[in-house]
Amino acid sequence: MRKNRLKIYVSGLVIAPLVLFLLPADFFDSGESMCISVQLFDMHCYGCGMSRAIQHLIHFDFQEAYDYNKLSFIVVFVLLIVWIQEIRRVLRRLKQVEN
Repeated sequence: MRKNRLKIYVSGLVIAPLVLFLLPADFFDSGESMCISVQLFDMHCYGCGMSRAIQHLIHFDFQEAYDYNKLSFIVVFVLLIVWIQEIRRVLRRLKQVEN
């Protein structure tokens, strides 16, 4: 049971970025902001535009990503490190469960 859950989890970790890559770069560009800072105070925060910027970074559209959020370059790098570490952690645990 635990082995199956770990396999599903690691599959999700691998498939999620692939799905984002298969979506068009401008998939999240339209629509209203969901940021609570924008909704309540009509002010942009440091995270505003991050989802849109990261989606453009995934598609190597660096200028558009920079225009949406300058911090996205740092955030996507940190996310990549955390993503790789999590996959490695789950694969190690999966090996332990199989033995």
